[in-house]
Amino acid sequence: MNIQLVVVTGMVLLGMIPSTNAATPDSLFQEGIDLYHAGNYPSAVETFEKATRVETASGTLQNLGLAEWQRGRVGESVLAWEQTLWFDPFNKAAQGNLQYVRRLAQVETPDLTWYEAVSSALPMNWWTWVAALSFWIAIGAVVLPGIFRRPRTATSQAITAVCLMIFLLTIIAQVGVQTRSRIGFVLAKDALLRLTPTGEAQPIARLQPGEPVRMKKTRGEYVLIRTNRALGWVMRREIGSLCKY
Repeated sequence: MNIQLVVVTGMVLLGMIPSTNAATPDSLFQEGIDLYHAGNYPSAVETFEKATRVETASGTLQNLGLAEWQRGRVGESVLAWEQTLWFDPFNKAAQGNLQYVRRLAQVETPDLTWYEAVSSALPMNWWTWVAALSFWIAIGAVVLPGIFRRPRTATSQAITAVCLMIFLLTIIAQVGVQTRSRIGFVLAKDALLRLTPTGEAQPIARLQPGEPVRMKKTRGEYVLIRTNRALGWVMRREIGSLCKY
């Protein structure tokens, strides 16, 4: 399988319209694409990151991961593609790239709980809208028959039950979104997992770029993380957060 370049702007999920005097997300995106094709990967990364700060889009994050991969930065590419799926879990290119890179670099996928797996089925900010929509439809199915002096039918009762079930599912999914937001990925090669948050601490293990971690708390320049192997401290700059944007 080959790493895929996405030459589309993708779905814009967050952000505000910039002023006409500033560079637009589309112009920055196209500039990043041009730099990528020219082989200027460091400048492409810088441009894609600038575009993402203006307006977060899955297509921009997807191509940011490609540029990082071309620079040989496995951790940064895995992080960018995971962030792509955080905003757009339907992005097949990012899914395929992650599978390819993880197989090549021999790093694991994040170990998700069942409610986190549920939350990853839709973009993280969709769950609030689904919750609101299902709640008000259920309320309407209960209240409207009384307002219009009509008996409640089996159909309205079924709609109420289904919408309440969906609402409860969204609550579970939003819990999953919150816990998934603590997932991070190792950026530095051979990052030291330390016993205590000091430079002189005893090393516990060496972490590899792209390895998933759970961030627990921070203390100064260090963050307490849990991996599939151990619990310990690493320097904050060596870990990238899934919900950076």
